[in-house]
Amino acid sequence: MSTIEIVSKIEALKAWEAMQAEAAAEIESIKDEIKRHMDGLGVEELEAGTYIVRYATVLSNRFDSTAFKKVMPDVYKAYTKQTTSRRFTVSA
Repeated sequence: MSTIEIVSKIEALKAWEAMQAEAAAEIESIKDEIKRHMDGLGVEELEAGTYIVRYATVLSNRFDSTAFKKVMPDVYKAYTKQTTSRRFTVSA
């Protein structure tokens, strides 16, 4: 690919990323409206036409690796493994 083609691809990428961000913001806005409505009704499940919407409280237990690392650093190190990945970024 030539430099001109790469610049064109990057500009297209940036435009699509902007549209994706706008769409994500609109999606979150719509979800928030529905959540506010459900909170106002005091319900965790709502039937609307053929749809069932659930906005339920979920309890979960998570492992606190930061605290574990402080208390047992040797065990933490023994069970930590290094991984390799590649990161793609474009900056102006």
